[in-house]
Amino acid sequence: MTQSINISALTEIAIKAAIKAGKEILDVYYNSDFNVELKADNSPLTVADKRAHNIITEVLSETKLPVLSEEGKMISYDERKNWKLFWLVDPLDGTKEFVKRNDEFTVNIALIEGNTPVAGVVYVPVTKELYWGNINGSFRAIVDEVNETFAGIQKLPLNLVKANFVVAGSKSHMNAETERYIELLDTKGKPVEMKSKGSSLKICMVAEGNADVYPRLAPTMEWDTAAGHAIVKFAGKKIVQYENRENLVYNKENLLNPWFIVE
Repeated sequence: MTQSINISALTEIAIKAAIKAGKEILDVYYNSDFNVELKADNSPLTVADKRAHNIITEVLSETKLPVLSEEGKMISYDERKNWKLFWLVDPLDGTKEFVKRNDEFTVNIALIEGNTPVAGVVYVPVTKELYWGNINGSFRAIVDEVNETFAGIQKLPLNLVKANFVVAGSKSHMNAETERYIELLDTKGKPVEMKSKGSSLKICMVAEGNADVYPRLAPTMEWDTAAGHAIVKFAGKKIVQYENRENLVYNKENLLNPWFIVE
């Protein structure tokens, strides 16, 4: 295992990168009519994605670790399969939310050792909420972007009492399989309450304790989940594959995730 002192320093660099990326994203979000391109898979790409990618890779370059980013060049498996420690980045997770201007998009930066997340940062530029997790635990705070500092640090999970069994759901990905999964849940007699949020915020809801479970029975990519996975893991929760209950793994030849459950 990489020494915790190094993990802490690397997490701080990732936090700095995420906050700087948030500034770039909001500059586009509030100050321009952004053009939307379609990527090869028909998902939207904006100038905000590109600006966030550029500043993140610039900040992370001081770590001398390789970066696999959704908006960067696709790196062959032959090259990256030998990486021992690397960054896995989604510069703007929730581009559809960004385009709809519903504020629920994030910057995701994960540190992967082998095929496991060992640190993760999720930043919400509009609300200034910052989540991070590593061997020292998982936390939430509010960012002061001007000074690039944060305050009001809370350790996750929060000490919450909920009357309902809360299922985090995706506003745009509810399907028959997910509905069936929810029907079969053991809710300990509590009524089911659905809470929808965009992007990685659903994973963070489980890490916080604001949601009990998040089933994702639909396609995602590794950079969509890696940062949240670290935050959930170091909050004492887990992300498991729907089919076999094994942990999600990263840096696969095919970067598509299987269906998974966050709990």
